Amino acid sequence: MNVYDSHRMADTLAGEGYAETADPGAADLIILNTCHIREKAAEKVYSELGRVRVLKQAAAREGRQVVIAVAGCVAQAEGAEIIRRAPAVDLVVGPQSYQHLPALLGRLAQEGQLVDTEFPLEDKFDRLTAPSPQATRARGVAAFVTVQEGCDKFCSFCVVPYTRGAEASRPVAAVLEEIARLAEAGVREVTLIGQNVNAYHGLDRHGQATGLAGLIRAAATAPGICRVRYTTSHPNDMSEDLIRAHRDVPALAPYLHLPVQSGSDAVLKSMNRRHRAADYLDIVARVRAARPDIAISSDFIVGYPGETDADFDQTLALVRAVGFASAYAFKYSARPGTPAAEMSGQIDEATKVRRLAALQELIEDGRQAFNRATVGRRLEVLFEKPGRREGQVVGRSPYMQAVFAEGPRSLIGALAEVEILAAEPHSLRGRVVSTAS
Repeated sequence: MNVYDSHRMADTLAGEGYAETADPGAADLIILNTCHIREKAAEKVYSELGRVRVLKQAAAREGRQVVIAVAGCVAQAEGAEIIRRAPAVDLVVGPQSYQHLPALLGRLAQEGQLVDTEFPLEDKFDRLTAPSPQATRARGVAAFVTVQEGCDKFCSFCVVPYTRGAEASRPVAAVLEEIARLAEAGVREVTLIGQNVNAYHGLDRHGQATGLAGLIRAAATAPGICRVRYTTSHPNDMSEDLIRAHRDVPALAPYLHLPVQSGSDAVLKSMNRRHRAADYLDIVARVRAARPDIAISSDFIVGYPGETDADFDQTLALVRAVGFASAYAFKYSARPGTPAAEMSGQIDEATKVRRLAALQELIEDGRQAFNRATVGRRLEVLFEKPGRREGQVVGRSPYMQAVFAEGPRSLIGALAEVEILAAEPHSLRGRVVSTAS
């Protein structure tokens, strides 16, 4: 979502004469778009601000003014505290206020440092500038589209409800119009994104609420779009209609990222996840019954307050039972203002490190086994860019794997059938059999 938000900020600022640069030293405006989900991510902001401050000082010695802005969830959570800790910052803007960037930058000269972390009533998407076709083409043939923001689940470890607000869904027509613009500019794959995307309930043209399954069906019919994905989901919003979409919509990739967080019912209850491990396994079974070739990925937190060795063993057992194609695992990080941060039974760092290493080893074994199982199969690959070597192109399989193959650059943007020849540590190697589109 931060990739998508960064693009939309750049698109909105393009109308003010700004152009993106890959060289921070040449920038007149530097925006750090931030994440607050874990402590390490938040602390990185201040470390980066120290480096950016040096660039601002160097520019000032040359008689050039540089504006530093902090955006995103750290901005929302900490507000004016950022300016107190890092006085070089000129502007703090939360994720619901990006549409105000041009006006805020205009006010800086008269008013000095500014903070905008309000949750405005207007729809920010109506006021954000759409990307130009040139900008879209430069970003590649796969694109993110935010369809839902915020979360009402209030998991006890999570800051999202506080930094992104309550669940809100964009209208169906607005999402489809954005997808149509992307497709016209050469995008072939869209990933529908949201903090809790399968809670999507956008209104259609008749004012009727539409679920994520209905939106997927509509997105899959957009001319030029050959593949649709979505992320990130909550097990409690995995409806039967959405499961059927995996069976019935050919363009919907056979890949589901469904965070479970723990395999222990006691930990899940403490997390306020509102599902049990057995509920999760049942969902996985129903999804696989609908789409037998689907790959499942997930998120895990280890070292949650009160997690025992037995609880952790149940997480390992769930990983073995599901057979994930991939997964992300993290040590629990206390976030200020969340219930879990005040819980007793906080786990020591050494135990967290030990458990994380064991879980990541098991996850990696599963990922490598899944990749090896694709060898000899023919997969549809959407080629996205040139490979590392001359005459090579790289794309993504339906299962999000990077696939390298020999072929001309004209394959970029094409969906091709590829025979998988080998599974390497971080990618697959294949041979183009035919071009589907």
